[in-house]
Amino acid sequence: MERDDLARDAYGRFERAIQRGQLFHAELAAREVGRLALGDALELVALIARDDPARYGRAAVRLHGRSALEANRLELPESQLALAALAALPHDEAAARAPCLLDSADVTESAESDAR
Repeated sequence: MERDDLARDAYGRFERAIQRGQLFHAELAAREVGRLALGDALELVALIARDDPARYGRAAVRLHGRSALEANRLELPESQLALAALAALPHDEAAARAPCLLDSADVTESAESDAR
């Protein structure tokens, strides 16, 4: 198998693990994939919030920092809203679908798609 095929296979396993709520398998597949798109990283962080709350705070801060660095149009108000949504996530799973989080993820994902 070529490297691209291996990455696609790992990404498929990542998606299935996320859909099934299997944190351990999602993390294994994410490591194989390498760098996740921000939307996928958000899905993983939401799963961490649900299944491993002790690790959630650090994972959320890393995701927020990454989105602040990578999202071209993220301004201070949106960044603050995204951080507030991440803070609410362990208590409200709908926070993962907050527009400020999705917008910052979409900006990067569209840039990554264009690069492919």
